[in-house]
Amino acid sequence: MERRSFLKKSASLGAGTLAAGAVAACSPSPVDPNSGTYKNAGASSSTATGGNSRPSIDLKMVTTWPKNFPGLGTRAEEFARDIEIATNGRIRIRVYAADEMVPALQAFDAVSQGNADIYHGPDYYWQGKHIMFNFFGAVPFGLSATEMTQWLQYGGGQELWDELAAGFNVKPMLCNATGMQMGGWFNKEINSVEDFQGLKMRIPGFGGEIITRMGGTPVTLPGGEIFLSLSQGNIDATEWIGPWNDLALGFHQVAEYYYTSAYHEPSASVCAGWNLDVWNELDDSERKVIEALAEMHYARSLAEFNARNANALRQLVNDHGVQLRQFPQEVMKALADVAADIAADMGRTDDLSTRIYNSYMATLSEVKEWNGVADEPYFAARRLSDKFGQAL
Repeated sequence: MERRSFLKKSASLGAGTLAAGAVAACSPSPVDPNSGTYKNAGASSSTATGGNSRPSIDLKMVTTWPKNFPGLGTRAEEFARDIEIATNGRIRIRVYAADEMVPALQAFDAVSQGNADIYHGPDYYWQGKHIMFNFFGAVPFGLSATEMTQWLQYGGGQELWDELAAGFNVKPMLCNATGMQMGGWFNKEINSVEDFQGLKMRIPGFGGEIITRMGGTPVTLPGGEIFLSLSQGNIDATEWIGPWNDLALGFHQVAEYYYTSAYHEPSASVCAGWNLDVWNELDDSERKVIEALAEMHYARSLAEFNARNANALRQLVNDHGVQLRQFPQEVMKALADVAADIAADMGRTDDLSTRIYNSYMATLSEVKEWNGVADEPYFAARRLSDKFGQAL
């Protein structure tokens, strides 16, 4: 309560001008190892336009990622850094990796209850709070990363997300995208629907429910625990993200087959979830800058994942002898039918669930129609010639 009163007091001192700071957000600042804050991003107070002294706000971000994990843990650090620079040191955020402050899967509760101020992680981890958080994380056979922004910005998705999360005292926003993911690592080949029977697989959220209905057992584990569980035989398979992150965790050392066709996560949407009280106590200019930075990080992370994944996949195949596999068409058809049934069941949970479901599916119908006319024929045509894509 004392910190909340301080936030209200400091917010009343005036907005200041933040536009110049938003441009400066691309420059990194050295970290003070003692305080966890950035040395040149502001002291105990900062001076806004007009000479008004504006006390800084110190916030805590908890993440679901291992410390310095490529593209996810590092992106959370960069997002916090850019907010501090863009607000001229007014908002200072200390980032905690999974288990540093709370376990990965307790990040949502920490923010909802006010014990932390921001979480950085995928919202399908919180399906135990409400089943429709899955729709804002990843829906199997659903929207891709770019299509997700279409739904949120132009299909009414953000308003529905805000309504859902507000019930838990959270303000959500997209801030990361992993791009098209992989189907996972397996210690046996999947040649038929029957091969899912008895399969124990690390896969959370909506994807986990598919595994259940296919006769397997889903397990939810944070990233830092997957390798050991797979190496000890506690699970038979795991999905994680894609080649870049999978190589970093060394799954090629403990699993034989690497499957493409990420039916379960066409792209994981990573969220920055703010404690709603903290968010509301920021002024309009600060909220606008944070939202703009979140959009920038979403676009940058998607570009980074696409670039890093291509290089990492070459390493996995050429240097480590990983065997790439693709799920057979009859298996994909069975998975898609099960996914459709599960999604519809989720949409019947309550009135808000139905509205989220109908809104999401309306956008999915639109993008399937448009992509079938535009993107898909182009991609097919581009593959006809090997001349493009070759260096001189």
